[in-house]
Amino acid sequence: MKTKSLFHEYLKFALLSVGGMLATSCYILADTFFVAQGLGAQGLAALNLAIPAYNFIHGVGLMLGMGGATKFAIWKSQGSHENADRIFTIALLLAALAAGLFLAAGLFGASALTRLLGADAAIFSMSRTYLQVMLLFSPAFLLYDVLVCFVRNDGDPHLAMVSTIGSSFANVVLDYLFIFPLDMGIFGAVFATGLSPLIGILFLLPHWLRPSRGFHLVSPGPVLRPAASSLSLGIPSLLAQLSSGVVMIAFNRIILGLTGNIGVAAYGVVANLSLVISSVYTGIAQGIQPLASREHGQGQRQQAERLLAYGLASMALLSLALYGVIFCFAGPIAQVFNSQNSQTLQQIAAQGLRLYFLAAPFMGANIILSMWFSSVEQALPAQVISLLRGLVLVLPLAFALAAQGGMTGVWLAVPLTECLTALAGALFYGRRPRAAKTQG
Repeated sequence: MKTKSLFHEYLKFALLSVGGMLATSCYILADTFFVAQGLGAQGLAALNLAIPAYNFIHGVGLMLGMGGATKFAIWKSQGSHENADRIFTIALLLAALAAGLFLAAGLFGASALTRLLGADAAIFSMSRTYLQVMLLFSPAFLLYDVLVCFVRNDGDPHLAMVSTIGSSFANVVLDYLFIFPLDMGIFGAVFATGLSPLIGILFLLPHWLRPSRGFHLVSPGPVLRPAASSLSLGIPSLLAQLSSGVVMIAFNRIILGLTGNIGVAAYGVVANLSLVISSVYTGIAQGIQPLASREHGQGQRQQAERLLAYGLASMALLSLALYGVIFCFAGPIAQVFNSQNSQTLQQIAAQGLRLYFLAAPFMGANIILSMWFSSVEQALPAQVISLLRGLVLVLPLAFALAAQGGMTGVWLAVPLTECLTALAGALFYGRRPRAAKTQG
């Protein structure tokens, strides 16, 4: 009976979290679609060069939100409400500090960062605008990431999903209004995206105003040890986003040398669809996390491992379906973002979709396993998995395979990286502390 109840809880949390993460991915996907339609290949290339800023901001937000919320869920399950309140307060303090750094970068370093990302004269102005406005909206992104993670771990995954869907829907509507009727160009796209987390925060207010909520602002007391503990559990979430940004920068540089701005625009199609696919896997992982942390906090290791099995089985079925759709409809998918009907862009993007997403099942396994390790306070394997897939393997493989096989090598670097990382993850899982057998 307990097993059946746990599976139903998993379905509820995972489905709601996947829905929310899919909505979050629409932040950037809507920008990509409307920029492609309104500004063509140059606008798409400019967007793709600047988009790593979103990865860095969102990565820090998830590190603080997921790390803090994981400790919050564990302490809450153990009845330590004072520590649960303290970790929430500390997460907000760290978010404020990070926001100050991003704001300074936006105010004083936008031009230098745009040059560093490789923008040429044709797209420099658009890239700089997108990058600067994204950085200036960083406080909203960081606050939203922290709040939505704590709300989900405080037993309200439904409201967390509603807030992300509501803010994403607003982003789509505002994208259209700002780019087309109001003719605001690339600024309109990023302004719509920046307003979205503010709308999401408004959706979360009912939980904040609830007297029964499980987190409150309190005096944080000594900050260093609890901050270090929560950050270590949130680092895999940071690394996942940080590595996405670093990989996009590196791939943009490689592709600029191979095919120029048109190739970067084609990579934008692949990279932004990758955000959607990875958001499905992240949603499954985030659905597991509160439950696995609760079971771990109560000493129920076998139940925590059962949750991992549910997540991996769901991921495998979804990966098969997703890759089938991408393989069969790569051409039409690429055409959606090819408003100028460029045959070169169409050919590069369609090939990229079919090769790049061979990585799907391995990517899903790595995302889910990394977050599961964090959920049960095994930070080291979670961090190693994130580092392997995000930096250690993918960058040298991308440069080496591109030198040997051109664009085909670029596309195959990610599947090979994810496959090798999944093998390492399996080894870590095989060496985990074994669960004692429990009833149920």
